[in-house]
Amino acid sequence: MNVKSWLNRASARAVNSLRAAVALGTCGGLLLILQAWLLAGIVNDAVFGRRTLADMMPMLWSLLAVFALRAGITWASERMAFRAAAGIKLDVRRQLLEHLLTLGPVRMVTERAGELASTVTDGVEALEAYYARFLPQMSLAALVPLAILAVVFPVDWISGLVLLVTAPMIPLMMIFIGRNAEALNQRQWRRLARLSAHFLDVIQGLTTLKLFNASRREAAVVAQLSDDYRSSTMAVLRVAFLSSLALEFLATVSIALVAVLIGFRLLWGELGFRSGFLILLLAPEFYLPLRALGTHYHARMEAIGAGERIVQLLETPAPRRPQTAAALPATGRIGIRLQDVRCAYEPGRPALDGVSIEISPGERVALVGPSGAGKTTVINLLLGFVQPEAGQVLINGMALDKFDPQQWLKHVAWVPQSPRIFHGTVYDNICMGRVGIRPEAVHAAARMALADEFIEALPCGYDTVVGEGGQGLSGGQAQRMALARAFFKDAPVVLLDEPSANLDLESERRLIAAIDRLAQDRTTIIIAHRLNTVTHADRIVVLDHGHIAEAGTHQELMDRPGLYRRLVRRYVEAG
Repeated sequence: MNVKSWLNRASARAVNSLRAAVALGTCGGLLLILQAWLLAGIVNDAVFGRRTLADMMPMLWSLLAVFALRAGITWASERMAFRAAAGIKLDVRRQLLEHLLTLGPVRMVTERAGELASTVTDGVEALEAYYARFLPQMSLAALVPLAILAVVFPVDWISGLVLLVTAPMIPLMMIFIGRNAEALNQRQWRRLARLSAHFLDVIQGLTTLKLFNASRREAAVVAQLSDDYRSSTMAVLRVAFLSSLALEFLATVSIALVAVLIGFRLLWGELGFRSGFLILLLAPEFYLPLRALGTHYHARMEAIGAGERIVQLLETPAPRRPQTAAALPATGRIGIRLQDVRCAYEPGRPALDGVSIEISPGERVALVGPSGAGKTTVINLLLGFVQPEAGQVLINGMALDKFDPQQWLKHVAWVPQSPRIFHGTVYDNICMGRVGIRPEAVHAAARMALADEFIEALPCGYDTVVGEGGQGLSGGQAQRMALARAFFKDAPVVLLDEPSANLDLESERRLIAAIDRLAQDRTTIIIAHRLNTVTHADRIVVLDHGHIAEAGTHQELMDRPGLYRRLVRRYVEAG
């Protein structure tokens, strides 16, 4: 989609507010003409009519009323334009976030978090001036000068002709300069995105950089990127200032030309003072909307530069959603079946190749195998992060793609190998910010996950604030908090990606007991790297290069000379 077309489509969401802003601005322009007419009349009567102050009081009061009314209308117009821009920004930001959530982490794995954050925040914010300033001014730049011409031509056709001939020079100059400014703005936004992405990477990896004595080198890289951004910003501002200079010069010369012609004609007696003074008052106001449009034209360039990346993200293909979503049972057990599933992240490199697994309701199945065997791909399929190229994923006999993804995920609890801990209290991290939750439910979930002991030992207990990424917690503590989330959600399907990672042997033993409680009457899938965590599984499925190598209980697999027995022996020897 073209960026300019997208900007126009986005404006349709607040078209009523924008129309109201333009209508109010036009009314302000008409009041401006009335103000000039009243002022010209007052000066003419005071200088040539020799009228007393008492005689002119009605016109003076009228002029004061026009001043006040114009101020109110200007405020209301600005208010409506801001409301339109704020609504569009809110809608675009919501649309971006929803699309990114729909794409999921697998499709966004190649994107840099800093660049995405810059687009969602600064990129969307850059749209405000375009919708609040440029679009209303573009309409006013046509309507107000036409209204002034309609007044000037009957009074003095020569001045009207000068205004009519010189007016197009300003937008032509604006377009001529804007061609170069558009490319500069797009380049500037790309550099800002790279700078944001690199800076966030540096902050997140600050510990590693310090340990490897590479912080100074990265500081130099950030300084170089910042200097490049400074140079591009100054280039854009240089064009903006030069365009403003050119527009102001054209407007000033045009006004001077009108003033000179009026002066000579007043001198020769071809034009009355009141008419000449009225035109002199209106001439600057005639060019003012055009000059303001030139000033706000930079906002258009900035919006196009920011919109380029927004459109690129919005056009990233998202997984198809069903037109009519099937209903999942509100309660009850859930069975899962992978039927001849084929899936690949890249062409020619299948992650799963014809895998069929049936998991009965309430069964606990462990997936084991060497790295790259396809274990995580099975989890990604069940979470809806990827879709199979062939075959089906069936939930209680119905294809997974028939369900609404949000409704399906309400039935799934997930404990990843590296859980995401957000900046906030321990309490909020367990209940994921949900409001209206009884504290007893959070405490019970932590207790079942064996997290209550270390939580209660924290300075403020459940109200202790932890840093982003779990700063202030050990890896094992963060893992137990993630398991507490699963207990709190109480979902019928539980997916665990090596929940005992980062734990010592004693904590691992206790955690396995907690997982036993969690898995009761729930369909559970465990990805196992530490093989002693899967011995109690009802069934173990061994994957190798996207195929099922073997399956069975722990004892059955140990009794046969297969991949599982080799993996267990290798694990024992390494332990």
